[in-house]
Amino acid sequence: MAPWWCCNTAGGQTRHAWGGTGELLGAAGYYAVAFDARGHGDSDWASDGLYGQDVMVRDLECVIEALGKRRPVLVGASMGGGTSLVAVGEGHVDATALIMVDIAPRIEPEGVDKIQAFMAQKPEGFDSLEEVAQAISNYQPQRARPKNLDGLVKNVRLGADGKYHWHWDPRIRVGKRDLERRQQRLEACARRLALPSLLVRGGLSDVLSEEGAEQFLALCPHCEYINVTNAGHMVAGDRNDIFGTSVIAFLGRTVPVGGEPVHPAHLAGTHGTDAGEDINDVP
Repeated sequence: MAPWWCCNTAGGQTRHAWGGTGELLGAAGYYAVAFDARGHGDSDWASDGLYGQDVMVRDLECVIEALGKRRPVLVGASMGGGTSLVAVGEGHVDATALIMVDIAPRIEPEGVDKIQAFMAQKPEGFDSLEEVAQAISNYQPQRARPKNLDGLVKNVRLGADGKYHWHWDPRIRVGKRDLERRQQRLEACARRLALPSLLVRGGLSDVLSEEGAEQFLALCPHCEYINVTNAGHMVAGDRNDIFGTSVIAFLGRTVPVGGEPVHPAHLAGTHGTDAGEDINDVP
């Protein structure tokens, strides 16, 4: 069977964000699965309003179990990368490789604030897709604005009020965050990583700085690193061509199609975790 990927989206994104990457992976012989995180896209909103790292990891475990408990390559952007790092670093998931996209234990508060401000726009809803496109363009000026706005329908939902709303539960944004505790937890996970790992940073990112990337590489010395110039925080969307070819080259060395993964299977067993209140990761 083809090696398979489990793609974890960033906060506020839907599974469609991985569409282009999924096509590249499929063409290379891999089987890619991208899913909407709880509260995102077509997944249900959490009845209890919980969107912390622990529940996200449990959701990921359920997805893997539903797909036959096969050992996946975990790839995650931003929030999804944090989920993947915790899942592997605390022993919840036996993965063959880990790819983290523009996320690490140390992140820049200013960049997080900009994401929060973007997500907080127009809580009453947008009047048109044109207005949605303008908001995205203001946040991501490096990305070419689409001429056809139909694709934006995947990122928003048309409410009964006739306005377009982001396709995620607004409670995600207001959940409890603690960047210091988050960093401590993810640093501990990074130190435990033994599987092939790749960190991809957007050269224009204001969320993961070069210093933050270097700190992660010091914690996980065997991790490979790629800096994608002219890409922002959403690397795969900005430069899907470079992102796709880079990760396929990495997988060819570590989880080859038709061969055995370099990293052998291991028995499950979770490491000790922070027993405090579950906190939301950055979007």
